[in-house]
Amino acid sequence: MPSNARTTRLVIVESPAKAKTISGYLGPGYVVEASFGHVRDLPRNAADVPAKYKGEPWARLGVDVDHGFHALYVVSADRKQQISKLVKLAKEVDEIFLATDEDREGEAIAWHLVETLKPKVPVKRMVFHEITKPAIQAAVANPREIDRDLVDAQEARRILDRLYGYEVSPVLWKKVMPKLSAGRVQSVATRIVVERERQRMAFRTAEYWDILATLAVRDAGEGPRSFNATLVALGGDRIATGKDFEPTTGRVKPGAGVVHLDEGGARGLAARLDGRPFKVTRVEEKPYRRRPYAPFITSTLQQEAARKMRFSSQQTMRTAQRLYENGYITYMRTDSVNLSETAITAARRQIVELYGERSVPPEPRRYTGKVKNAQEAHEAIRPAGDNFRTPGDVAKELSAEEFKLYELIWRRTIASQMTDAVGSSVSVRIRAVSTAQEEADFGATGKTITDPGFLRAYVESSDDENAEAEDAERRLPNLVKDQPLSADALAAQGHHTQPPSRYTEASLVKALEELGIGRPSTYASIMQTIQDRGYVTKRGQALIPSFLAFAVTGLLERHYPRLVDYDFTASMENELDEIADGDHAAVDFLTAFYFGGTTGAGDQDIARSGGLKKLVTENLNEIDARSVNSIPLFTDDEGREVVVRVGRYGPYLQRELPGGEPAATGEGEEGGGQGDRAPIPDGLAPDELTPEKVHELFLGGGGERKLGDDPATGEPILLKSGRYGPYVASGERKSSLLNSQSPDSLSLTEALKLLTLPRLVGVAPNGDEVIANNGRYGPYVKQGDEFRSLDSEEKMFTVTLDEALALLAAPKTRQRRAAAPPLREMGVDPLTEKPLVIKDGRFGPYVTDGEFNASLRRGQTPEALSIEEASEMLAEKRAKGPAPKKKAAAKKAPAKKATATKSAAAKSTAKKATAKKATATKSTTAKKTPAKKATPKKATTSTD
Repeated sequence: MPSNARTTRLVIVESPAKAKTISGYLGPGYVVEASFGHVRDLPRNAADVPAKYKGEPWARLGVDVDHGFHALYVVSADRKQQISKLVKLAKEVDEIFLATDEDREGEAIAWHLVETLKPKVPVKRMVFHEITKPAIQAAVANPREIDRDLVDAQEARRILDRLYGYEVSPVLWKKVMPKLSAGRVQSVATRIVVERERQRMAFRTAEYWDILATLAVRDAGEGPRSFNATLVALGGDRIATGKDFEPTTGRVKPGAGVVHLDEGGARGLAARLDGRPFKVTRVEEKPYRRRPYAPFITSTLQQEAARKMRFSSQQTMRTAQRLYENGYITYMRTDSVNLSETAITAARRQIVELYGERSVPPEPRRYTGKVKNAQEAHEAIRPAGDNFRTPGDVAKELSAEEFKLYELIWRRTIASQMTDAVGSSVSVRIRAVSTAQEEADFGATGKTITDPGFLRAYVESSDDENAEAEDAERRLPNLVKDQPLSADALAAQGHHTQPPSRYTEASLVKALEELGIGRPSTYASIMQTIQDRGYVTKRGQALIPSFLAFAVTGLLERHYPRLVDYDFTASMENELDEIADGDHAAVDFLTAFYFGGTTGAGDQDIARSGGLKKLVTENLNEIDARSVNSIPLFTDDEGREVVVRVGRYGPYLQRELPGGEPAATGEGEEGGGQGDRAPIPDGLAPDELTPEKVHELFLGGGGERKLGDDPATGEPILLKSGRYGPYVASGERKSSLLNSQSPDSLSLTEALKLLTLPRLVGVAPNGDEVIANNGRYGPYVKQGDEFRSLDSEEKMFTVTLDEALALLAAPKTRQRRAAAPPLREMGVDPLTEKPLVIKDGRFGPYVTDGEFNASLRRGQTPEALSIEEASEMLAEKRAKGPAPKKKAAAKKAPAKKATATKSAAAKSTAKKATAKKATATKSTTAKKTPAKKATPKKATTSTD
């Protein structure tokens, strides 16, 4: 190349959007291309394994565990075309810049690109945390080498997760159900959700009462005249509140030393206090000060987006990814709360412009992260650039959800550099003496904010939807000690203790973060995985574990407790961090975890026990599948143990007679023997299986129920609940309930009517029977192979032969049925402002905005689906784009018929036959011989 020729550089990023933005900041001589994420990974299945490795004993793992845990990487099928393009470009340039994300995953992608492209030109690593022109130019000017420690840590994590999943999942297949999966973090996350549901199932509510007094000041002066106060003590002893009760018994905790008022006690005391004088006994005033929150990190962004906008973790990260790639925010996978000096200056400057100089503290604020094992040397998530763009500046450039998330990030960043919110808080104690000489103490608190400071820009939400907002004020009159008051009203009020709240995606991410489990890049995928695997479903924002999750968690807790131990899982994260820092060797860690040893594997328990491989193979025979798949609920009034069994077709209830023998009805399943059973309806949460609900399911709400006897045959008519819904049965006859019928109100008369289906309407002139029946698409009449729909369910029982024949004689095109009305009209999508409706489709109910459709997931019902959930489901569909249109299948040429030929012609044809098709021949003149069966040729698999 001539010395004066311009140097050409290839810059490789992960996504096309990122490539498009960066290419605008680089001048001539730069080619920016995307890798489309990871280019290589461990083989997903046997078909991915190259032919030369198929005979290796470790091939199924994709990791040679006996030779330093060498990983077998294969190029993903959907990346091969792009890799070919990158290989070609790499041959045409003078330098290559790997501009993947600045974290372990990004570092690993850069290394895989080098290993795959095998470039002959210099390769440099460029890193940045925001996609702005100054940041990109600085990254080009200051490249570095690939950090092998970060690559080793990512590779160790990937191998660790593969070993865990591939060794533990088969145990679940054998003992619980085929096609289940276990994962180092997903199994722990599932356990956290299951444990919370167990607490809810064991919870016993308690009732307690107190008195709310509306008190008035005679000479209030300025401020409010009246305020509310609550009874807090009686005779010097504290009044019981929710925290004083045991959650599993509903009784007051031993030694609590409290007065437990019931309804009668509270109403009686209120009556004895009526008309009595009240007096202030104590007033305590303290200064109120609240510091602003640190800027967002990945977990806090997901939590706040869920609280304020009902975004799922996936939706938050997908939206943040678009904002980052288009240059609006800094890198969104981080656990650092630091802001650069440039960002602090930009924030303080903008605060002065928008809120005035008094809103900026004298010194910039610095934050220290509280996340265990914080890593990733990034900034916090903030608006990109040296001059922050306000939400108003970008409103026209962003979609609705992008704008909402950008505004959230902007407000949090600005608020982090503003002054404290200050004011005062006051606590007042008031006493009255009842007619029975009982000293009753009431309490009230107030808060006044004199300078809102950062609260002008941002107020954080709470996981408790009933919690008071931080910028809310509670103003009390100006009160002094011994001030007399009068009671305008005294109302006894009852309360019930509440079970612990279910986790939401936001609070589960917070719990994982506090335990030191998972990392910023994994939280969203963990949330999605446990739902995709059927372990957890969402009801609104709440995460509800399935009984399948109970079975899997129970198995792991009983037989492999260290694999779902929180401290142990966090310790593995610590060791991966040490590998990333260059303080630990990946091969030692993996060896100890898999084979046992004296180094690695956290607290050494698995290492000392012989490692994962020995653990899952030696203990397998000790696992009783029936026990694992049985979740005890309670013992009923007749001494029968009620359990949930996890079966092949879903969970069901079973109760056993005293002595442990199941009631003798029904067929056995999965070695479960016989038992008195009832199906568990979809969408019913585990903690909702109360004794009352179980009784209902067994005796009328989904279990078997006798409606009466058939007067014609004398056989009992039973209402049952099957895999496909409720149905009636009598002898050999069965019939599903109609859409208009409810199991709860079905009468014997209606059941007898159903059992007449299919109904013989009559015989057509040609001798064919004409039948009326109910089918997959509704009521219909049938003659031979001809079907016609009926316009109502009642018509099945009343249509005459003449009416049926007239319908059958009409062309099918005239039988188009009117579109069914929607199951529910939901309102306007908060993201797109399009009307949302739920319709009933061929494969079940789905939500639609007229352009995109999303099927309701398991556990979701049209009645309970929230507008936020529907919006989120459709947003995910929009992000994936429209489904590709299927190509019409090519018509196959008609097969040629084998013709009878003379013996010589048969021999000639046999010689010319191809490997693809055998042609059968026989001689018309030669002696007949038995035909030989064609031997199928072995299938061959194309491999890389």
